[in-house]
Amino acid sequence: MRTVLVTGPGGAGRTTLAAATALAAAAHGSRTLLVSAAPIPGLPAGTEPTRVTDRLDHARIDSGAHFRAELTELQQRASGVLDLVGAGRLDGEELTELPGSPQLALLHTLHRAAAGDWSTAGYGTLVVDLPPLDQALALLALPEQLRRYLRRLLPAERQAARALRPVLAQLAGVPMPAQWLYEAAARKDAELAAVQALVEDRATTLRLVAEPGSAAGDALRAARTGLALHGLRADLLVANRVLPRHSSDPWFADLAARQEKCLGHWHEEWAPEVPVHEAAHLGRDPRTSDDLAALAVPAPDGREAGRAEDPWWIEGEPGESGTPAELTWCLPLPGAVKEDLRLVRRGEELLLTVGPFHRIIKVASALRRCTVSGAALTDGVLRVRFTPDPGLWPRTP
Repeated sequence: MRTVLVTGPGGAGRTTLAAATALAAAAHGSRTLLVSAAPIPGLPAGTEPTRVTDRLDHARIDSGAHFRAELTELQQRASGVLDLVGAGRLDGEELTELPGSPQLALLHTLHRAAAGDWSTAGYGTLVVDLPPLDQALALLALPEQLRRYLRRLLPAERQAARALRPVLAQLAGVPMPAQWLYEAAARKDAELAAVQALVEDRATTLRLVAEPGSAAGDALRAARTGLALHGLRADLLVANRVLPRHSSDPWFADLAARQEKCLGHWHEEWAPEVPVHEAAHLGRDPRTSDDLAALAVPAPDGREAGRAEDPWWIEGEPGESGTPAELTWCLPLPGAVKEDLRLVRRGEELLLTVGPFHRIIKVASALRRCTVSGAALTDGVLRVRFTPDPGLWPRTP
């Protein structure tokens, strides 16, 4: 299944362009599912896939309903513990959606499309309307982060913990976590693994939507760094609401000239690796299928666009007895500046922060036998130098 994740700076019309992308994919013969959290004029608002055209279905994410269903199920599974401590149950009608629930609802929906009940419907293309750009990049990194948290909080050695639970309960004087906790964690890990695989799949691409202007340009430059950090690539940048080049009105002519200047910078910065498509301003908000078709958004093509492999590489020269004199771990970070970088080595992991973006990377096995001897950011590439530890590095006879 080809997956197209649509995002962009707030107010750029990403939901409209997501719908236009889905219609284009369906028009090119691919059975398509469009997923959005915001309502789309003219499209059904059901939470289950509902027919729009012969090849296009639409499903809307209801984060409030998802939150209530998840918390109600949690109460049912934890009924024994809740009864033990005398806790009162919460009815679904009194549950108020908490911050963060829209992100979890979207991840749940992606799981249904990737490996759940929707995955057997035969869709060839999945188009997802993501939140604004900064939130979207954090969301795409969330499955990997949450799985790491689960591994740390409920490690693989939990079998031993279950065997010791009766003894620990006597020592602590309180009951140990019930079996349902580990089972729930295993289910969530499997769901998150499916979503992570979808994000990292070779057939997954990110489609960026922005209205030409200085603020959008700054947001896109920052996004390039975040995309590189997480190994994601975009297949298209849609410049939305582009005004006609020539106008007799001085005010419109000046605005169009500024847009044209911005578009020139975008073509230089992104193309040819990421094509720039200019969607004309229709003079109104698109509301019908004909309006969406008038934007002439290209349908997703078949080229590889997602994270095909890890974006970093290792450089090194052999030294005496086969031990490298130094190994260099390299990661492209276009647009990054030294002042926004923070790098911490902890055991087998590198904790890397670039401006608002954060990622924890497990280093290659060869680097685990080394100590960090320095780092530098040169020509948009972060290079971390590792020196082999003679006590840990195997020697060649």
